[in-house]
Amino acid sequence: MQFGSWEIGRALGIPIRVHVSWFLVFFLVTSSLASGYLPANLPGLSEERYWAMGAVAALLLFGSVLLHELGHAYVALTYRIAISQITLFIFGGVAQMRAEPPHPRAEFLIAIAGPAVSVVLGVVCLGAVELAGMAGEAAGWRGLLVLGSLVGFVNLQLGLFNLIPGFPLDGGRVLRAGLWAWGKDFYRATVQASWGGLVFGVLFGLAGVIVVIAALSGDLPGSMASDGSWIILVATFLFAAALASRRQARLRQSLAAVPVHELMVRTVVAIPPDCTVADAVNQFFVPHGYGGFPVVANGELVGLVTVMDVQAVPQTLWAWKQIGQIMRPASPGLRIEPNVPVLEAMQRMSQEGLDRLVVVQEGQVTGLVTHSAIVHYLQLHKV
Repeated sequence: MQFGSWEIGRALGIPIRVHVSWFLVFFLVTSSLASGYLPANLPGLSEERYWAMGAVAALLLFGSVLLHELGHAYVALTYRIAISQITLFIFGGVAQMRAEPPHPRAEFLIAIAGPAVSVVLGVVCLGAVELAGMAGEAAGWRGLLVLGSLVGFVNLQLGLFNLIPGFPLDGGRVLRAGLWAWGKDFYRATVQASWGGLVFGVLFGLAGVIVVIAALSGDLPGSMASDGSWIILVATFLFAAALASRRQARLRQSLAAVPVHELMVRTVVAIPPDCTVADAVNQFFVPHGYGGFPVVANGELVGLVTVMDVQAVPQTLWAWKQIGQIMRPASPGLRIEPNVPVLEAMQRMSQEGLDRLVVVQEGQVTGLVTHSAIVHYLQLHKV
């Protein structure tokens, strides 16, 4: 989602980004409201007024989607799961978690938080509109009441739609939590829950096709052809996301059973910390072509230096700077033991922002595990 997206602010310390596709759906929603819903419910206004109200309504709807995602994020943060960003895009929004939930209960609570926020928003908006109507509807408030009803109904629909038990929808994640608690296998539960996403994707797609055909044949109003097209688009997205989740779960399930020592690089070339950057480039980086090297002193790991660390140093200082001054110091996050599953190594790399970890056993450097080695292993074994 990083490509073609822009940060518009932060909430709960989380970057909020808008994908380029959001602008398309924002225009379509605004246009649909300005040309259909608003004139039907607020007759007699100018075209400019309809478009202005449509734009406000579209912003409120996307604000509701953002609150939905913040519901997920807030609960995830209580479990110390970092959220890298929340991105609004053509199909709504997504909160990107840096780690999986620690147990089924956490998965359930994180998943249910979004729909709960949407349902509460829907009930509050519709309740406020009902109370305003009982108090006597003023002509000047008519527009606000129409917008309130729209936001209320859409939030209820958003909450209920997301409870459909098809992964990766929130209802599918609730289903995964139950299957995880029952079978004690997170990745198997993910594969099973993704079947729901595939099934509902097919069903929605067929429903959309039926609506389009009926609209084109005259059995339904012609304007509903666009609704059918949107249903097909959403169904395609759900099916593709479920299929991708299923494949990723199978991949992670495979890597969870493979220990690091089976694919680590055993021929380790280490750089001493007192080596200058210039010598490291000429004697290590260029001849070996590796993207990074462990830094070892007196047989002990003291750090890791990568191409990016070298690039951060002005070339005029290469002859004066030592590797020990620019390396990443050794830490528990930088090293890993040979019997740890490869999946944990991948998660550690992601958390540390590294493409390699140093394999250490009984204090001695025995190998390196890298992204490229993992990819090579997967290609060879056709995982």
